[in-house]
Amino acid sequence: MKNRFSFSHSNRRDLLRAGMYGVAVAGGIMPVPAFAQAAAALSKGGEADGKILVVLELSGGNDGLNTLAPYGDDAYYKHRPNLGIPKKDLRVIDDHFGFSGGMAGFERLYKEGKLAIVHGCGYENPSFSHFTSMAYWHTAAPNSGEEYGWVGRLADAMAPAAPPNYIVNIGTRQSLAVRSHKHVPVVFDDPNKFAQEEFFEEKAVLNAPVSTAAKVDNPTRRFLLDTAKSAQDASELVRQAWSKYHSPIDYGITGLDLPKVAALIDAGMPTRLYYTSYRNNAFDTHVFQGDTHKRLLTYASDAVYAFTRDLERIKRADDVVVMVFSEFGRRVPENVNLGTDHGTANMMFVVGKDVKGGHYGTIPSLTKLDAGDNLVFTTDFRRVYATMISEWLGYRDTRQLLNGDFQTFPLFQRQA
Repeated sequence: MKNRFSFSHSNRRDLLRAGMYGVAVAGGIMPVPAFAQAAAALSKGGEADGKILVVLELSGGNDGLNTLAPYGDDAYYKHRPNLGIPKKDLRVIDDHFGFSGGMAGFERLYKEGKLAIVHGCGYENPSFSHFTSMAYWHTAAPNSGEEYGWVGRLADAMAPAAPPNYIVNIGTRQSLAVRSHKHVPVVFDDPNKFAQEEFFEEKAVLNAPVSTAAKVDNPTRRFLLDTAKSAQDASELVRQAWSKYHSPIDYGITGLDLPKVAALIDAGMPTRLYYTSYRNNAFDTHVFQGDTHKRLLTYASDAVYAFTRDLERIKRADDVVVMVFSEFGRRVPENVNLGTDHGTANMMFVVGKDVKGGHYGTIPSLTKLDAGDNLVFTTDFRRVYATMISEWLGYRDTRQLLNGDFQTFPLFQRQA
């Protein structure tokens, strides 16, 4: 079998430097070919071209019933005699619902008309596996084996020429949601550690200036050198944006990486799609859920609210919307460990200055549960995806992207 690549005109030093820069970096960085083009744009104060979508994943299966408690429904307290949150401890928003007590940020956003709540989000034949259900949400393809993520496919459709920096994924590893056929997402964790991992013996090679790719005839060597140069430029670009970001806004205990998103937006990164998460299955609350869940929701609520204020500060609030989801909800009845087990339907949140706040979708019944005592979903989650894609970002052909026709919600003051 023939080798796919030929390195006949490459020397060992160039190959080592290029190859190492293109594989692994400290803090979870994945360098982007052609990233170098963005450095020039940022140095000239370039701004993002168009609206931006930020996706925030609450990993672990957030309990929607105790996030926005239906205190007006007696069945809620019958199913949860211990975990049901009393009305006096809720942040009441209407005659039926109240946010968990620590969610001051979401309460403010809702009352300001900047928070939309979409009820009953799920899909047919739900999986109770974190990995499987999250894969379905990541790919927008329930009960199938889709290779690419819905965010990645969206990028391919909106920007088929694959300009650099179109997708940013903040995390220790790349999410399936951003996996793309044409785009290479920018993936990083700690901006201060956006640097190439290296052994002592490799430093001289890896830190030496990369040869000018334009002067190289061999296309394979030129690609490797381009990748190495892109990685070098990328590390400088992100570190520079982060070092220049100084915000007076208090994001609370944990910012859920949203300050990093704000920093890149403020620096003029031409990214249209950002993906981040509350990591490590934090919301998998099987045991003694009460105080832990309230604390997690407080952190998330504080971070999202602070992010909206930061966007106002940098004068980009008109351009950005945040969509919040989790891979499933929790079972309706509490369990014997004062927690909740894996469930089905859940609620999604959409936040932004241009959002028409309020309730959307049909509220699932707490008395007509499925055979496993779970909520019966009333909204295919892809309706929300379709709304973000079509009505916010302005890409109309959602049928091909989402493998079906999904009616959108009138979530925005100004449709794309």
